[in-house]
Amino acid sequence: MIPVPAAKFETQRARIDSSTSIEVFGRVRQVVGLVIESSGPNAKVGDVCEVVGDERNSVFAEVVGFRGPNLLLMPFGEMAGVRAGCRVRSAGGCHRVPIGGGLLGRVLNALGEPIDGKGPVVAESMQPVHNVPPNPMIRKVISTPLPLGVRTIDGLMTAGVGQRMGIFAGSGVGKSTLLGMIARNALSEINVIALVGERGREVREFIERDLGEEGLSKSIVIVATSDEPALMRIKAAFTATAIAEGFRDQGANVLLMMDSVTRFAMAQREVGLAVGEPPSTKGYTPSVFALLPRLMERAGNSDLGSITALYTILVEGDDTNEPIADTARSILDGHIVLSRKLANSGHFPAIDVLASLSRVMPMVVPEERIQSANKLRELIAAYRDVEDLVAIGAYKSGTKPVADAAIEAWPRINQFLRQHIDERATYEDAILSLEGIVNA
Repeated sequence: MIPVPAAKFETQRARIDSSTSIEVFGRVRQVVGLVIESSGPNAKVGDVCEVVGDERNSVFAEVVGFRGPNLLLMPFGEMAGVRAGCRVRSAGGCHRVPIGGGLLGRVLNALGEPIDGKGPVVAESMQPVHNVPPNPMIRKVISTPLPLGVRTIDGLMTAGVGQRMGIFAGSGVGKSTLLGMIARNALSEINVIALVGERGREVREFIERDLGEEGLSKSIVIVATSDEPALMRIKAAFTATAIAEGFRDQGANVLLMMDSVTRFAMAQREVGLAVGEPPSTKGYTPSVFALLPRLMERAGNSDLGSITALYTILVEGDDTNEPIADTARSILDGHIVLSRKLANSGHFPAIDVLASLSRVMPMVVPEERIQSANKLRELIAAYRDVEDLVAIGAYKSGTKPVADAAIEAWPRINQFLRQHIDERATYEDAILSLEGIVNA
């Protein structure tokens, strides 16, 4: 008889002691709309369960609530094959996503699985999608500017490393194009881009046209198209945030871009209504307004690295005061408003300077830069006041000195505010151009 080493024997005995021949599972009781109601297993909100349907086809679902002793689950995919009596077993906890350098240049679905046909993702570690924001007492103070490569933003509403900003605009005003421009030009180490609820046609267009090979090489793109279940659209936002957190914990400065928060909120409204939440403001359920700060507060600085976040908010009817836009603006550290009037006139980027603001700009630039930015805003406001009179030749020079200065400087101001999507503007060039206009 060959002797067995004591250490190996103890290891094998521990495995036997921890194993069980009993499988704990529940049964599907009913399916109503998007919700599967199951009599078990023992799981908590956020856990992933496997529903074994006909012919051993599995559908994975997440626990989103309870009805009495029963679980309420929402599937990650189609529910074909699910019937009453199907087994439901726990997958062992909440969903986790891969983290590591092997993700760069890859396109993933909402579950963190590759969809670009480039093979499996090589992960250094796995990160849970549900996490808590950094302790506010260990967050590093925002003190360093982050050049985004867009002259108007860098000069007049400078972003800081660790800031969270919103891009507010109606449909078709240039949000995705602006995001692609920032992804290519921003001085960030890693970009994490979430496309939530996008049209399927636009995904490849964004990656190939707006992002390009240069932008994709340092980016990770997470996609959940509009035809996917509501839970997948929600999951895409949390997956992108978790991946960004994983790189932040490694000490990286990450730029997180999400398009759009409004479609994320609409998906959560679907889930809330499906599990029986009462609608409140404009049909949105209370969980929507509770989930937005839980998502956005996870971005920002920690004691190790930073996540600078840009969230697009699709405003309904160009109303920047509708509920989701108003809630997002109260959480974020600044807002960039895109104007349909400017977009229709061929002005790109269509940033409404007078309606846009960076709350951390005074913390990351010197006082003289603030004064220069305010002076340019004053000139733009003065020109807007007399623009119609100038257009019809009714304005008399000398009526208003500030307006006279604005009219004289307007060609240079307009050149400063416009930027072609392929034009690369450095932070230094933006500052020199700004100073040249206000000090002329």
